[in-house]
Amino acid sequence: MDVLSYNASKSYRWNYDNAPEPVRLDVPTVPGNWTFCGLPVASPLGIPAGPLLNARWVLYYASLGFDILTYKTVRSSRRGCYGLPNLVPIEPGLSMTGAEPEVAATNSMRDSWAVSFGMPSTEPAEWREDIAFAKANLPAGKLLCVSVVGTAQPGWTIEELADDYARCARWAAESGADVVEANFSCPNVATQDGQLYQQPTAAGLVARRVREAIGETPLSIKIGHVTDQDAAATLLDSLSPHVTALAMTNCVASKVRDEAGTLFFDGHQRGIAGSAILDASVAQVALFADLIRRRNLPTRIIGVGGAASAADAERYFDGGAECVHIATATMVDPLVGSRIKCDLRQSRT
Repeated sequence: MDVLSYNASKSYRWNYDNAPEPVRLDVPTVPGNWTFCGLPVASPLGIPAGPLLNARWVLYYASLGFDILTYKTVRSSRRGCYGLPNLVPIEPGLSMTGAEPEVAATNSMRDSWAVSFGMPSTEPAEWREDIAFAKANLPAGKLLCVSVVGTAQPGWTIEELADDYARCARWAAESGADVVEANFSCPNVATQDGQLYQQPTAAGLVARRVREAIGETPLSIKIGHVTDQDAAATLLDSLSPHVTALAMTNCVASKVRDEAGTLFFDGHQRGIAGSAILDASVAQVALFADLIRRRNLPTRIIGVGGAASAADAERYFDGGAECVHIATATMVDPLVGSRIKCDLRQSRT
């Protein structure tokens, strides 16, 4: 059986056009009653916005045992991808805190990499039809989440950006999304849409507009790295009246330097993903989970960042996550989800 993954040596568009076909795989079930944003689902394993470029990628990873599939972030207008390289492996064995000014690149992928896509998107007519196809063909017991982002234009007010987020969210819900995720964090763009999680008042306004646009559809907000308790509390208080869940962590930002001493990406920061951010992401989940408990809020947490084993998933569950999303490990080894399910099954029976 050929099990394929994203080809980092090829362009984003090439990978978009060359999605693998679904495979036949005997994937174990995971005992327990699992939910995602309060909706019943077959297991707590999912994939965040990133590897699932279109419906064919969604259905491929669904066949590999993942039960929560997040369609890669879409916009209200077409946006091209950054040029290659989009994925740069970094030195293995790191445990980042967010204080690292730069990290060292390496020649081969071991466990972590710098991510540089820039949130590309097809035209709305294309992605709306594609999402409907994904939903219509997704097997029972699995859920489709759609990630959306506003596309800030020069001179826009926060109200105009909020309207654009809401427009995309409504289209996603109308196309069949079980859950809508609004991306409030992208370390690879400098515009307001990538930094909303650092602006609690603006974030609350946008979340409210999105909630109004999608009605009762569950709403998740993707946020970046937060370590300060007061900042976390302020953000939570702004978002919790409007959202179902918070997804964290959307990478940890750093500059990347090659072996010759040259900085990648014209010296700009990029989001680091993979095992290098596992400890930081688990700690952030625990921080927010504690604040949620103390406030007696219904807000749920989606753990994202660096998980590659059942033990990693359990760390997220112990920290307070409802479910765990895995991207980097699945792109390196698409069968990792099946193995995690097998290990979770053994440990829970």
